[in-house]
Amino acid sequence: MLDNASPTEPREPVVSFEFFPPKTPKMEESLMATVARLAPLQPRFVSVTYGAGGSTREKTLETILRIHDETEVRAAAHLTCVGAARDEIDEIAAAYWQRGVRHIVALRGDAPDSEGYQPRADGYAYASDLVAGLRRIADFEISVAAYPEVHPEARDLATDLDNLKAKLDAGATRAITQFFFEPEMFLRFRDRAAAAGITAPLVPGILPITNFGRAVSFAKSCGATVPEQYHTLFADLDEEPDTRNLIAATVAVDLCQKLRAEGVDEFHFYTLNRAELTLAICRMLGITAPARMAA
Repeated sequence: MLDNASPTEPREPVVSFEFFPPKTPKMEESLMATVARLAPLQPRFVSVTYGAGGSTREKTLETILRIHDETEVRAAAHLTCVGAARDEIDEIAAAYWQRGVRHIVALRGDAPDSEGYQPRADGYAYASDLVAGLRRIADFEISVAAYPEVHPEARDLATDLDNLKAKLDAGATRAITQFFFEPEMFLRFRDRAAAAGITAPLVPGILPITNFGRAVSFAKSCGATVPEQYHTLFADLDEEPDTRNLIAATVAVDLCQKLRAEGVDEFHFYTLNRAELTLAICRMLGITAPARMAA
């Protein structure tokens, strides 16, 4: 059941932003421009992902270090268990720490093929093991993943919560959720997590819809539900980006405002390396650069 207690007056939201590593020099400059546009919103951090199987490891490292060195934004690096031995991962983590990167998003990661995830004998088996390993290396701030609608490979709700609790008990700081489109998904998850004894911050992940077909594909792969009305709202808008973006901003703000009414005051935006829509959503949530700079 949803928590029916009267929420306190929400504070101004805290935000963080997620990017994927650029593939070309032109995309790299575009990403740095996006970071620069979002930086005045004073995000708690920005993170940079890995590709499947750790396929973009080197580019993630380069991008994180460039953000760390060239901007005032706190950078968080994704690290995954797949595709590398424990010693390799430890070496990368130690290099981040030596360069001043203090925040890691620790994930199991997805297998690069259809055979499913198989732990490496010489690697970290699961995210909880990776978190424990990072704790042995340095005093990182560590974020982990959570699934409001249950991880698609989890046996059931209880098992999925046990896995989340194991990651937090191993030393993670917070959990960032996979994206979802209905507030009840997160609120029920929050209630279940509290009942399971989880007290760490749970940060909802928000996906502004820049391409509806791609969003549906993402949702299918991670077990997220796309509301039926979204199919109607976004139908036939591929050639009408202005209309699509207006609808996308409206539904994202509505989702965030409903969560804020229930006491949620932090959001993690999956930006897809685009600034405009995320900037518009933040402005409608009352997060503006001039106000923050004057505070």
